[in-house]
Amino acid sequence: MGNITKAMDTDGNLRISFINSQEIVNTAQQIHHTSPVVTAALGRTLTVTALMGAMLKEPTDNLTVYIKGDGPLGGMVTAADGAGMVKGYAYQPLVDLPLKKGKLDVGGAIGHGSLAISRDLGLKEPYIGKVPLVTGEIGEDFTYYFAKSEQTPTAIALGVLVDTDLSVRRAGGMMVQLMPGADDKIAAHLEENLRVLPPLTSLLEEGKTPEEIIEMVLGGMSIKYLDNANYEYRCDCSMDKISRALISLGAEELLDMIEKDGGAEITCQFCPKVYRLNKEELRALYESARQ
Repeated sequence: MGNITKAMDTDGNLRISFINSQEIVNTAQQIHHTSPVVTAALGRTLTVTALMGAMLKEPTDNLTVYIKGDGPLGGMVTAADGAGMVKGYAYQPLVDLPLKKGKLDVGGAIGHGSLAISRDLGLKEPYIGKVPLVTGEIGEDFTYYFAKSEQTPTAIALGVLVDTDLSVRRAGGMMVQLMPGADDKIAAHLEENLRVLPPLTSLLEEGKTPEEIIEMVLGGMSIKYLDNANYEYRCDCSMDKISRALISLGAEELLDMIEKDGGAEITCQFCPKVYRLNKEELRALYESARQ
């Protein structure tokens, strides 16, 4: 479970949210058996995806993040809803790269590419925004996305500290957004505070609470805390969703499965669950696909 602490200044110039995502990232590492650099990359992306999920208005609203790069990791997909679920996977979970200046080289693992976010808010079509990756380090890429795709000045800090046994020692994230009409002095004040802020993982190692970290960022501003949100790594896969995905492949593909394999075995990409369909079940899907 990752608790998201939300706050805003009492003048309504900005909103800020902080998540301790250690449990979320640890669960992802255990499910996907990721190497340290992939744990850091996927962990940062899951962390910011959860923060974005907590901004959704309805529990049934959802968003999906697609990162594609030309580095050895290849890309990642993460998703969250408005009801506390976040999940994700990396294309290549076992990438191993030399450290870069003593740190895990997330940017090198991802390389150059794109970041796209699809938001399904219950309308006819989902809203999709896409930008090129700036650094591949995730935080800067999402900051750029919000500036370009949503015209919202946003500061994002993310951190994942992987222990020697490959487990996640610390993980957290913070998002600060200026509201429309916010004073330029507020932006300058925030920028300076963020510039001197130690890494989030260091602050978590020191035992700082979310409230203490938020107060460090806002530096003397009057703060109003809002309702918290809880997010956990959870998969909402089901036989119904798998069946719909198979139908979307088309009748020809399903007929091929029936004739060649006599059934299908599908593993969910987000969790270890395996779905098995026999010839009769596939034939029923084939009939649906033909209609």
